[in-house]
Amino acid sequence: MQKQEHGGDIYSASYRLDFSVSVNPLGLPHSVRQAVVRSTAMLEQYPDTRCRDLRSKVSERFRVPAHWLTFGNGAAELIFAIAHAIRPQCGLLICPCFSEYEKALRSAGCSDIRFYLCPRTEGFRIGEDILDQITEDVDVIYLSNPANPTGILTGRDLMVRILERCRENKVMLVVDECFLEMTREPSDYTMMGYVADNPCLVVLRSFTKTFAMPGLRLGFCVTSNRQLSDRILECVQPWPVSIPAQMAGEAALEETRYLEEARSLIAQELRHLRQSFDRIGINCYDSEANFLFFEGPENLLELCAKKGILIRDCRNYRGLGPGCYRAAVHTRRDNEELCGVLSDIYRLHGHYLTDREAGHY
Repeated sequence: MQKQEHGGDIYSASYRLDFSVSVNPLGLPHSVRQAVVRSTAMLEQYPDTRCRDLRSKVSERFRVPAHWLTFGNGAAELIFAIAHAIRPQCGLLICPCFSEYEKALRSAGCSDIRFYLCPRTEGFRIGEDILDQITEDVDVIYLSNPANPTGILTGRDLMVRILERCRENKVMLVVDECFLEMTREPSDYTMMGYVADNPCLVVLRSFTKTFAMPGLRLGFCVTSNRQLSDRILECVQPWPVSIPAQMAGEAALEETRYLEEARSLIAQELRHLRQSFDRIGINCYDSEANFLFFEGPENLLELCAKKGILIRDCRNYRGLGPGCYRAAVHTRRDNEELCGVLSDIYRLHGHYLTDREAGHY
């Protein structure tokens, strides 16, 4: 049986709390839940393959033409569809990064996959030397902002320079912004405003994380490159978005204060988690997303599982290894529970060498 590489595997064991999936800690909005219930009256029909109502609302919300949008069964489907639409011979990945980028490139027949490893000594931040890696023989770059699993944000100035280098060398740039809406100032970092003048740019978004609806699966991408957009559409399944997911997405876009409240809660709880981790003696990094990246003993996943806590093992991220973990930001009560479990583990099992101290990097 294939091993689950991602978070959310609550089916293999009994867990009290799942910190492995980084979705909005406020949970599914009530209006979205109601929309899903209403959708049951339409389940004897096929979904709208064009997602007309949802498309109109997304277009209005993000101020982009409706025909620039392609919807999928979560962002994951679009990661693969984009790769198959481009059919690159050479791809560049900014690491550590989501494992599906590499899988998507390989499934599309990409024979030359290169990896830019964000230096650990710089807190896994992208350096200016990334520009030297964007050469004419590269066909596509996948870059997440904020980065997954580190939660590091790349500033607008560097992102624009990366985009300019891509345009000069005819390289497609896929910017994954699936976690961006849960950072403090998403408008300061999004590349949505650059799509119009840059047909080499694709921006990827997900309702899954933003509105805590991973069980429904809904994502979209934006590009002004009509030829590429048409090819992406050909690479997704005929009915990629179910009726419940479409109606849930429409309801989510009607929410007004939900995201503001979520950002405030995440910023507050992220600070609390960092302070608690510091007291426990856990080495963590400067995430600005709704999750915290940290290091611990190689068996921490199992030790937490015995306490009914599921965290994300990040060893399958390119550029990382055993002892690297990610924990989602929850509400204060749940976060206190996590910190209590971690504190007990460290007290009972003594001091563990982190990968840095052991010289594994």
